[in-house]
Amino acid sequence: MRKLRVKTLSRWLVSQNQLDFFPLRKHLRGYSGSAFKGDFRAGLNVALLAFPQGMAYAMIAGLPIQYGIYGSAVAAIAATFFAGSRFITLGPTNATSVTLASAFAAMEIMAPELRAQYMPILLLLIGLLLIVGAYLKVANLIQYISRTVVVGYITAAALLIIVGQLKNVFGVSFAPGEEAITFFDKLYLTIKHLPECRPESLVLSVLTLILYYALSRRLPKLPNVAIVLLVMSALAVGATYVAEMRGVELHFQWLRSIDASQWKFTPPALNFDAISQVGNMALAIALLCVLEGTSIGKSLAARSGERLDANQEMFSIGMANMTGGFFSGMPASGSLTRSQLSWASGGSTPLASLFNGLIVAGGAFALGPFIKHVPQSVLAVLVITIGLSLINRRAIKLVSSATRGDAIVFFSTLVAGLLVPLDTAIYFGVGLSIILFLRKAASPELVEYGFTDEGQLTELEEEGGRRDPEISIIHVEGDLFFGAAEIFRDQMRRVCEDANLKIVIVKMRNARHLDATAVMAIEELLKFMHEHDRHLLFSECKKDVIRVFKNSGLLDELGRGHGVFPDTPHNPTKSTANALKRAMEIMGGQQADIKIYVNPGKKK
Repeated sequence: MRKLRVKTLSRWLVSQNQLDFFPLRKHLRGYSGSAFKGDFRAGLNVALLAFPQGMAYAMIAGLPIQYGIYGSAVAAIAATFFAGSRFITLGPTNATSVTLASAFAAMEIMAPELRAQYMPILLLLIGLLLIVGAYLKVANLIQYISRTVVVGYITAAALLIIVGQLKNVFGVSFAPGEEAITFFDKLYLTIKHLPECRPESLVLSVLTLILYYALSRRLPKLPNVAIVLLVMSALAVGATYVAEMRGVELHFQWLRSIDASQWKFTPPALNFDAISQVGNMALAIALLCVLEGTSIGKSLAARSGERLDANQEMFSIGMANMTGGFFSGMPASGSLTRSQLSWASGGSTPLASLFNGLIVAGGAFALGPFIKHVPQSVLAVLVITIGLSLINRRAIKLVSSATRGDAIVFFSTLVAGLLVPLDTAIYFGVGLSIILFLRKAASPELVEYGFTDEGQLTELEEEGGRRDPEISIIHVEGDLFFGAAEIFRDQMRRVCEDANLKIVIVKMRNARHLDATAVMAIEELLKFMHEHDRHLLFSECKKDVIRVFKNSGLLDELGRGHGVFPDTPHNPTKSTANALKRAMEIMGGQQADIKIYVNPGKKK
């Protein structure tokens, strides 16, 4: 009996929030050999990319290299059990990594080991925010954040990535007291230290760049990042050996080796001081994770003719980050390159992510000791190529020229990302986008229609006054929430100021999202009309409008059937016809012109 109750409760929770706490069982039903081959091939291909990318993203974030590798493995494995689809491959990404670096720099925490100490509690907060957000269906609200914000933010992040790695390309180091937070800080310090440039590092960087683009152009299907890393590391080790044999010293900066045997369980310490320090960072990265993951997943799902449950994927990202907090990971989100590679390689279920994670984890043990032979300049060049790939010229041209509002949002977000920490810049861009959206939504369109002398129905132009008493029907098109209520009232009052306009019928069929502020504005307008011996009627009122009128008491004041006429979907003109009939009763037989939106073939 107890088992039955637990199962019923679980089903009830799923039905309430539409989250599946173990969606993998659906993918395992009827799992075939061909699906296994596709998933394993995809997992292997992605792992060959994820391993060096994990190192690169840890380098961007200013963390020890192993955090990127461990994070790639843990996030991919954890996501397997909670992902609702095969389209999103999780792991560290450029956007989350550079946001992490920018936020830590603003906190003046520069040493990789010190940053690593904050990872468990940071990932726990990110995971909790995403899980709660998924339960509350926050992913459904992401559509209200303009893609223009994302383009501006990613472009700023790309520029930060590029300028942040120039010092490694040139083989220079900043002094301990020199802190680079913004784009211009990093650029200034790099230029300042250019006289200290190591020629051997610069030559190695140029050769790395040439090899990478040559392979990408000629053999794009190969794991070129891993190949370039291997070849150039071997070249650097060989050049160093030959130089030592000849008594010449080459000054390469090398990465540190990884001892995966020290990879251990790291439970977050509930330190409230640390929570307050990283809280803002956690919220910004959680928002980025949703934006990145859902946009990537929806794009691939659309190309496959399938649908994506954004809230389920948000839940999966949250669980992956929380798990990463216990195993020395770093923030994980949906990776565009890895997701596309997995999809193109034939990954048919989330098990492709599991194979990817297991292979990366195995690589940490097998290859960890050899990472000390990788020059920082080689990895820096590969990081820069990632940054360059993020600058989407087509998207930038589109958002900067489509509308004036889009251009303002894009350039404002871009400039903010270059001047202030990125976790602050994304709030600025989102806030500006929402403000511009509300400005557009807060402008209801009041359109008055009538017939010309030729009998054609047309929108009326403003005139000096009305010659005869009139009954006017006004169409309200748009949102009537708090941001639009005052504009609605003022526009209506301007229309109603004409002394010969005796009755106004407001068609509410296309009016949406009424709230208390809108009701107050209508009450003020109603009072103005009564004071001037005029009448205000509402027709084609849908159920939502009637409910707001009823709950607020406005329905009693107007009177159902006397001032408010419900919409009749099966007969669209009936409601306004009834309102018009009521208007003629109020006129008491007095002759009046009627301007009404009807079929011009019918009589006025």
